[in-house]
Amino acid sequence: MAGSRPTTSISQTSSANLFTSRLLLLLTLLPLTLAAFAFLLQWRGGLTDPITRWSPDHHEFPGMESTSGSIKDTVRNSGSGCTDLLGQSHSLSFPYFRDWKFGFGSDLKPKICITTSTSAGLEQTLPWIFYHKVMGVSTFFLFVEGKAASPTVSKVLETIPGVKVIYRTRELEEQQAKSRIWNETWLSSFFYKPCNYELFVKQSLNMEMAIVMAREAGMDWIIHLDTDELIHPAGAREYSLRQLLLDVPGNVDMVIFPNYESSVERDDIKEPFSEVSMFKKNYDHLPKDVYFGNYKEATRGNPNYFLTYGNGKSAARIQDHLRPNGAHRWHNYMKTPNEVKLDEAAVLHYTYPKFSDLTSRRDRCGCKPTKEDVKRCFMLEFDRAAFIIASTATEEEMLHWYRERIVWTDKALNLKLLRKGILTRIYAPMVIVQRLRETGVFTSVIASAQKVLSSVTNSSTAGVTSSSKIGHDGESKATARRVLQIPDNAAFSSAIPPLSPPGLEGIYMEM
Repeated sequence: MAGSRPTTSISQTSSANLFTSRLLLLLTLLPLTLAAFAFLLQWRGGLTDPITRWSPDHHEFPGMESTSGSIKDTVRNSGSGCTDLLGQSHSLSFPYFRDWKFGFGSDLKPKICITTSTSAGLEQTLPWIFYHKVMGVSTFFLFVEGKAASPTVSKVLETIPGVKVIYRTRELEEQQAKSRIWNETWLSSFFYKPCNYELFVKQSLNMEMAIVMAREAGMDWIIHLDTDELIHPAGAREYSLRQLLLDVPGNVDMVIFPNYESSVERDDIKEPFSEVSMFKKNYDHLPKDVYFGNYKEATRGNPNYFLTYGNGKSAARIQDHLRPNGAHRWHNYMKTPNEVKLDEAAVLHYTYPKFSDLTSRRDRCGCKPTKEDVKRCFMLEFDRAAFIIASTATEEEMLHWYRERIVWTDKALNLKLLRKGILTRIYAPMVIVQRLRETGVFTSVIASAQKVLSSVTNSSTAGVTSSSKIGHDGESKATARRVLQIPDNAAFSSAIPPLSPPGLEGIYMEM
């Protein structure tokens, strides 16, 4: 018996070695087999490569997966200047009448709407609208004036499914004059002031009206954005705002998107959404030591880390007693909203991306170009400085100032801040807008609307009369909210204005 033990031990060792060898062989062959199988599927067209899916020469984005075959429907180039600017496709097509419906009228949840107050032209509003349609937004409430309210622009916007155009008419102003907001204190510090303050109040009144319209349309979420801002839904399971908000817990009332600011690298940008890929990250998305350690270099002599605001924008869940809290936030008359701040998603703010933005902002404000007078017109230091330089300098001096303060021409500094994480490259919006332009979406919208314009007489007058009515008989249902009984102890949080990011004094506040 004692002599048989070594034989048994050797046998057990051999079995263990054999098992180990087979296991290693299996672990080696399994990934090779799977890789070969995946290659075969992709080669035969049965599998989509997630990297090539987002390459510039790939055509599919969320909401477009059903598109098949070549696009055959074409329209003739009308020769419009807008058509030339918005797309150079040789074959102008109208794909969203086919498979590019972007979910309009679908039962997909959640239903998201965006409201904005704008005076921008088609070259800015069309890419803005259709980019967000790709993101999953189904409805847009556009409060238009200036260029945006002109027949050549507004009539195009009215032909887009899911877009509601509201004109700033006398009837609208009379409706908003009855708003309960005028009798409350949270916005009162902005009343009866010019330029940015007037716009801030106007935006808040429009947001109040948009809440009512969103409820009537069955929306789940509402977002206020300007037409120089794009939602960047990073962190979601797919590049989709709808997916991002779908994953938000049901007890959350408001979602805050920190904003990133465009960092243009040239002074001749024409189409910011298609040409800008570098952005400065928000304080909330950076380690404090990285933010404050690189603050001076990232500021480049400007008044603050960002040129303009740094407190982001927000999405609110549609619910009873919802109200605006200025252009950046929402609030509730009956409770303090439960809010979360996203740690990856952001609003991309294209700030002064074109040299012409200096003069266009100047032309919209009648303040005197003095350091004292601009304080009553603009909330942020950089806007004040930009207004003064645009009002007093020659074009050559303005261009020099623009290059020094706004354009990022120092490649060594750019590379350093990119490595530090202060700057980042974001390509997805650029790729999406470029593909929308190349497939002829924008030009097709314009061409279709021009047929309507040519067949309708006195269209601008008729459009204003009909579109300005929000409720029955032209009476806004927002007015009825004035009679809502509010508890005496209800807390009215003051409206949140555009705020600059933390300055170097923030180092001592953190200590």
